Amino acid sequence: MGSVIQAARAIESTAESLQENLARLEIQKQALERELAAVTAHLGSVQRALDVLQALMPGTGPAAAPSPRDTALVSVASPTKPEAARAAAIAEAAAESSATAGRSNEAGDGSTTYGKLTEQILAYFAQAGDTEVRARDVASALGRDTDSGSINAVRSTLDRLVGASRLQRAGRGLYRAVMP
Repeated sequence: MGSVIQAARAIESTAESLQENLARLEIQKQALERELAAVTAHLGSVQRALDVLQALMPGTGPAAAPSPRDTALVSVASPTKPEAARAAAIAEAAAESSATAGRSNEAGDGSTTYGKLTEQILAYFAQAGDTEVRARDVASALGRDTDSGSINAVRSTLDRLVGASRLQRAGRGLYRAVMP
């Protein structure tokens, strides 16, 4: 009789231990599923951003289509709203830049026209004169201060114009027109 009681206690103890393990494993499974969804969303947004950047690079054309594995991973979890908004802003800026940047003008005189954003920025600085202006103020004046992606596009364009000696950097985050 004593061995039956001991066996029953051993079975009960083992069942309790397994119940605790099951609960711990369920929590761990849920945490891993959330982490996988976050990683998958980040992977998708990074892949889209990379595709946009590759499309902007001269001579590379559009990036290769994502592999079936990448497509399956992206479909597991959709990006969060801020990531989706950022990806949309990047894609919009890329489409605008690739549609207009670096084309020869219609007159065929060998000069090139600039992207719409570049032209808007240069026109803004032509009116601003020798005034020092912050990138955020330029973005605001051009109606491109709706999200960080648009403001960053203005900042990038300002930096390219400084590199091309079309604008001057007047200080940290400050720009001014080049005076002849």
